[in-house]
Amino acid sequence: MREDGKLDYLEMPAGDLATVKAFYGEAFGWTFEDFGPTYAAFDQGLDGGFDADPARTLTPLPVLFATDLEAMLARVEAAGGVILQAPFAFPGGRRFHFRDPAGNELAVWSET
Repeated sequence: MREDGKLDYLEMPAGDLATVKAFYGEAFGWTFEDFGPTYAAFDQGLDGGFDADPARTLTPLPVLFATDLEAMLARVEAAGGVILQAPFAFPGGRRFHFRDPAGNELAVWSET
């Protein structure tokens, strides 16, 4: 149910749309609905938080979930993602950061 003031959508730059769709499809199993030649929508769920750590980047950081962090790291690399930070512990679990083919930084986290 949509509510006023709730986060509802996330758009990220794509560069080469076909390459980005292939990456997310291969690495994470995402599917897309095309809206013309320059836009593809996805439906993958969304929660969020704010990070006031001055060492963080000043851009949004989409964070995906994985039950097996190492297996997901291997899938990201096999699909062409560039690992920016190897898996590390943080309050709540472990995660790694990667860059997708369009240059967007994302993270993947796991509870273990």
